[in-house]
Amino acid sequence: MHLEGQFFKLVRWYSHGGRSSDMAEDLRGKVAIITGASSGIGKETALALAGEGVRVVLAARREPRLREVAEMIDARGGQALIVPTDMSVPHEVERLIRMVVERFQRIDLLINNAGYGLFASIEETTTDDLRRIMEVNFIGAFVAIKAVLPVMRQQGRGHIINVASVAGKRALPYSGAYSATKFALVALSESLRVELAGSGIDVSLVCPAATATEFFQVAENRTGRRVRPVGPVQSAGEVARAIVGLARRPRPEVITFKPARALVVLNAVSPRMIDWAMRQSIKRARQRREESTAAGAGPGV
Repeated sequence: MHLEGQFFKLVRWYSHGGRSSDMAEDLRGKVAIITGASSGIGKETALALAGEGVRVVLAARREPRLREVAEMIDARGGQALIVPTDMSVPHEVERLIRMVVERFQRIDLLINNAGYGLFASIEETTTDDLRRIMEVNFIGAFVAIKAVLPVMRQQGRGHIINVASVAGKRALPYSGAYSATKFALVALSESLRVELAGSGIDVSLVCPAATATEFFQVAENRTGRRVRPVGPVQSAGEVARAIVGLARRPRPEVITFKPARALVVLNAVSPRMIDWAMRQSIKRARQRREESTAAGAGPGV
């Protein structure tokens, strides 16, 4: 009974976000690298951190979009450096870290946020598809972490925040490759967090649910139909606020959409039940599409 009580106490703690009572850190003057900073969660995180007095380094492939974000930060009195970076190219990621150290002589925060989606069944996913999405969503983050660790070790402190997804806790149908990259990022974060214990370097994991960004519009889609988020959708600003909260008060993990925390626990207890729920969701979506198509055809067609 004692163990059972401890288990449910742990579940309640996890479902409330695993809050820590540590003192909040003052972020003013810190240096943060944000990958995938040209839009969505990365952009909103950059704006939010700059508002806290953080010197932000914006990394992504789309230089014009990075300049727009930097101009917004400058207009608000913040400080931003743009470093166009293709996260799928290791030497560009390593160059990013070197340039930041040369400019600021330190790196306090690394926020690995870059990534894209792929909607396809496993049968339709090619080896090249899997390799490309792994290079951006996972290997880029791995290379950045490897490059930044010597800097943080020399400083005696630092904080790595990896933006994964609820899909890295429970895989979604027709998103097998994408989910695999997020599972990999979760595993890397968990291993690294224990390896770095006592070093002064924190490792945190952020798992958003569906978020209102351009993710669904720019994702590769092989399903032959429009892909939309299922269920409630968070704003990128909500996720950014969670990331800023982690930067102030490091914690191992935050699932930013509260009901998704229950999904993770239920999946661990009864994956078959979650399988059933997902099949039902797909079935309802197909029915809605068929009804919409029939209504669009009109009478007598």
